[in-house]
Amino acid sequence: MYKKILLPYDFGNSFTNVPKQLEKLTDNSKESIITIFNVITESEMADNVKYQGKHFDDIAKERVEDLKPFTDKLDECGLNYKIHFATGRILAELKKEIETNDYEIVVMSNKRSKKDIKHVLGHVTHKVAKRANIPVMIIK
Repeated sequence: MYKKILLPYDFGNSFTNVPKQLEKLTDNSKESIITIFNVITESEMADNVKYQGKHFDDIAKERVEDLKPFTDKLDECGLNYKIHFATGRILAELKKEIETNDYEIVVMSNKRSKKDIKHVLGHVTHKVAKRANIPVMIIK
């Protein structure tokens, strides 16, 4: 079905329902590739450099480890994926990633880890859904 899928990953959301949906979207095709995309914000970068002496590569390695439970589920489903990191402002980097690559769909999770948040969609999810020029699937 879909060959190139962008999955913006936010560590504040729960992605438990996402692997099964990705299975359906790719129809278990070996040609499909899911790009797990995470933005390390400028403030996170500055704090890590200043207080912990960690630079981009160090932070990216830690985040790959933090992604392990999620990527293990993707492996169980037999899905092909790659992990990509960027640094900057989240919305600007997502927009650039969408515009410079030929993704067919953006898949976002809207299931928050914190239950006390009152808005239906998060700020980034809302802005991406509103501004993307390709289909956006929001998984609850």
